[in-house]
Amino acid sequence: MLSPPSAPPNPTRTALTVLGLCLLLNLIGRGTADSYVVFLLPLEQDLGWSRSQMTGVYSVYLLVNGLTAPLVGFLFDRIGPRLVYGFGMAALGLSYLLAAQVQSVFQFYATVGASTGFAVAALGMVPSSSMIARWFRERLSTAISVAFAGLGLGALLIVPGAQYLIGHYGWREAYHIIGIVLLCLVPPILALPWKTFLAGHPEYRDVRKATTASGEEWTVGRAMRSRNFWGLVWVFAFTSVGMYSVTVQIVVYLVEQGFPALLAATAFGTASMLSVFGIVGTGTIADRLGPRRTVTVTYVGSIIGILFLFAISWYPVQGLLLGYIIAFGLCQGARGPIISSMSTRMFAGNHVASIYGVIYACNAFGAGLGAFLGGVLHDLTGSYRPGFIFSVCILIIAGLPFWLLPSMRDFHLPRGQV
Repeated sequence: MLSPPSAPPNPTRTALTVLGLCLLLNLIGRGTADSYVVFLLPLEQDLGWSRSQMTGVYSVYLLVNGLTAPLVGFLFDRIGPRLVYGFGMAALGLSYLLAAQVQSVFQFYATVGASTGFAVAALGMVPSSSMIARWFRERLSTAISVAFAGLGLGALLIVPGAQYLIGHYGWREAYHIIGIVLLCLVPPILALPWKTFLAGHPEYRDVRKATTASGEEWTVGRAMRSRNFWGLVWVFAFTSVGMYSVTVQIVVYLVEQGFPALLAATAFGTASMLSVFGIVGTGTIADRLGPRRTVTVTYVGSIIGILFLFAISWYPVQGLLLGYIIAFGLCQGARGPIISSMSTRMFAGNHVASIYGVIYACNAFGAGLGAFLGGVLHDLTGSYRPGFIFSVCILIIAGLPFWLLPSMRDFHLPRGQV
């Protein structure tokens, strides 16, 4: 059992410290994992493995990351953030330290694939959402969106650094250096005042005491018997299917339409960069206008972006490409912080991380299924157009709970705190 947390001396300052820490841990975890994109080619050239074997490593990472999210949530609720974050950082560092010595495909799948997937889950949004919900009420969506932005910032900041290390020292030494740096971060993480961070804002502690005393506390089992739980699962899963059925194939599609490979890759990267601004912006807007209207706007934006891609199949011009970058990029990932904030408020209590972990896992399943179905539709038809139509239809279906479930349609975050 966790010992009683100590009360924070300055709630506002502590809240901002917790938010910054969650942003940093998300940035490190996701950015390190995404650095695999610059390791792929030198690994292939040096070890002679096939492209399918190499890309399969990233698929394993995504799958394990989603499958272990419920376990991470359970561990967070049971043993607290110190051990979860500390173990996650240690596992990530050891994974990359061992990756420097790999000789077989299996070893690579085990280190950079499976072990990294669990480590990133332990450093990611499941524990972060629970931590942030203890400190923010009025601007909860905004706060969670800031932490979510770390997922995009990680790729922008860490991937170029990994490329620099590979260029100067080779891929094995690059893995070795990254592993050592990550392991050096473990002691500072363990030394942080986690009891203070875990205490939560005074208002949060009062609400938590009242909920516990009433006997109405949410558990995973009780949450799974509610419509709100399955509504959030529906949104997360179908959104991932719709987005990933397109996202995985965008660069190849643009090249096939006649755009230079560098331009196609730049367009994809720019859209990913814009997602950082979109994530933070939608979180702020959701706190003012409510989740339903904000989410609806993001779905419209994603669909418009896909329609720009659809139009490119007839008119491959840079104007349409720019339309895709802006519309699709700003709305990419924008639903994540809203779903996270709704989950932490709807199912507040001692098991909030466990519950959100199960919901978050559906995001990974949807991403894998969407990527698979997008490829199948292309193989069956020889065209990307059916995949674009499929994606638009799925995204329309994904947003239905915000219009059909009264509790989600009328949901508003409480006001009156940091």
